[in-house]
Amino acid sequence: MADQPLDPMTSAIVSSMSRRRFLRAAGIGGAAMAAAACGAKGTGGGSTASASGAPSPSTQPDKSDSEKLVNWSNWVSYIDTDDESGDRPSLAEFEKQTGIKVTYTEDVNGNQDFYAKVRAQLEQGRDIGRDIVVLTDWMAGLWVSKGFALPLDDANIPNKGNILPALADPAFDPKRAHTMPWQSGFAGLGYNKALLKEATGKDSMKSVADLWDPALKGKVTVLDEMRDTIGIIMLAQGKDPSNFTDDDFNAAADELQKQLDSGQIRQVTGNDYLTALENKDVVAVIGWSGDVAALGGDYEFSLPESGGTLWTDNMLIPAMAAHQKNAEAVMNYYYDPKVAAQVAAYVQYITPVAGVQEEIAKIDPGLTENQLIFPTEETLSKVKIFMPLTPAQQTKYEQQFQQLIGN
Repeated sequence: MADQPLDPMTSAIVSSMSRRRFLRAAGIGGAAMAAAACGAKGTGGGSTASASGAPSPSTQPDKSDSEKLVNWSNWVSYIDTDDESGDRPSLAEFEKQTGIKVTYTEDVNGNQDFYAKVRAQLEQGRDIGRDIVVLTDWMAGLWVSKGFALPLDDANIPNKGNILPALADPAFDPKRAHTMPWQSGFAGLGYNKALLKEATGKDSMKSVADLWDPALKGKVTVLDEMRDTIGIIMLAQGKDPSNFTDDDFNAAADELQKQLDSGQIRQVTGNDYLTALENKDVVAVIGWSGDVAALGGDYEFSLPESGGTLWTDNMLIPAMAAHQKNAEAVMNYYYDPKVAAQVAAYVQYITPVAGVQEEIAKIDPGLTENQLIFPTEETLSKVKIFMPLTPAQQTKYEQQFQQLIGN
């Protein structure tokens, strides 16, 4: 790094890196969390349809009493983990307390990717073999609207009352009848600091234009989550992804096409961009805040000067799940502020659980200054939520994006 003062976000991130693979947690301004309640990872946008009038999901008899199991699908690096043993301390404690065995699988690489794997089973009313799935708001809203998510039994989730008020009643799932927020966070720029300096002579990345530096040709990846990649490019073009036109979308798509055609972008990818960064196959990415922080002090995350996106991911129980009551026990456990603090401190994302800020101070008071965990209103003013899409808009924009990236 250059011998100059660090901005508050960078300073906070650097101060926490020596603790990373350790812990962290958050609280966030009400207005921004209200926005995040309509937003999503790799999205930021609202649901594609209202939950009202959704078809009733298919069900089977709950086997929770006879089978003490939960099958949980989540994103990579999204729960507290012992880096040496690979154990997940909070899950181990849950299993100890309840006798319920959790099979935890990191197989959500992207919203569209995961949906494609299970869509046929869902549409046929078959069990997809999961009791909990974590999806971004817009995709969670799609599942709710199609009857692919079971209604929650709040009697089994007393800690649901700890949800931050601004997240308690999103348009895509009124009163959180089917979903519980897991974490929120930012999409922005991630990079290997040493390789960036070596390739470009720069100490940091401040703009989307920095991704297009010829010195990084073939060393850049962007997310296959349309709302983040297109949203961030829109912002760089002076447009607002929370309120845009077809022309705005097309202009951002054209810029992405240009960078793909030129070979500037090596790959459009889901969560596996982390492996590319770790293997030094790429130098810089459009990526997610906690993901990049998880890689340690050799890497840095920053919001572009033009702005980033804000999103929320959610737990839901798929239709035909075999262990609903056990899944609800998991949800209730992770809404205990002490447990939520343990998770949030590690994953470096914004927690949706009230009371975590007090608990995180007991773990490491220094973490309260980390802008990825406790963003100030100033930081939150730099991020946008991708606007809610109608079903027709969702189909049109997603098809255009998927064709553009070669899917």
